[in-house]
Amino acid sequence: MFGRYKGTFHREDGDILVEAERNGGLLTYRRRCEGQTFERILVSKTGEIVINPVEPVNLPKDITDFLQIEFSPMVIEPGATQTVYLKFPVEIGVFLEAARDIEVLDIFGLGSQKYTLYGTPTNGVIARWYHSEIYTEVPPPESLREGVMELSIHNTSHGWVEISCVVFDSTDMKIYYGDIVATAATMKIISPNLAETDFIDAPLRPGMVKSVELCVARKIPVIDRGYLMEWGFS
Repeated sequence: MFGRYKGTFHREDGDILVEAERNGGLLTYRRRCEGQTFERILVSKTGEIVINPVEPVNLPKDITDFLQIEFSPMVIEPGATQTVYLKFPVEIGVFLEAARDIEVLDIFGLGSQKYTLYGTPTNGVIARWYHSEIYTEVPPPESLREGVMELSIHNTSHGWVEISCVVFDSTDMKIYYGDIVATAATMKIISPNLAETDFIDAPLRPGMVKSVELCVARKIPVIDRGYLMEWGFS
């Protein structure tokens, strides 16, 4: 389903249908996902429709830029570095791209979305919440519903640390797709309650295609600063 399309096309996978039909000189984009439909008439001679996974913080509406993934507690010794794999939720973005511009047309996804508060009620942030198992090898994700995150954890503190969640600013997220959807990230533990997280702009496997980022399509300038977890991670 992911890829670039010019003119008419029809793609269907389970509960998702995405297509473009031509009626006279107009192109009609149509999407159905779990019973919800969306349709727009497009006037374009040279533009393309781009479908790819996007940052999973847009449904059911724009609430937050933060993503929190929870997992079984891990205890990490001081100075240790460990790479693990987690699953993260996938949302699907549809873009209109022409020579001089790119525009977000549609965003949809399978399943329901859960949100949580990370931090205190006065100073914390709302985050899209997702639970994942911990994997030592790349797991097989459920197609169009979830992706795989390669997470490199480095405990730079002087003590043992227990972690059971990681929080990211999704505006820094770099998503790639191929046979699976994937992203790569880091978590640097500074103290028992403080950690820095960030994303790496690199594919999990050779040959993967980089997704169009929503901030680019929306013309929002973003400075990659990562995220500072100030309220712990257990």
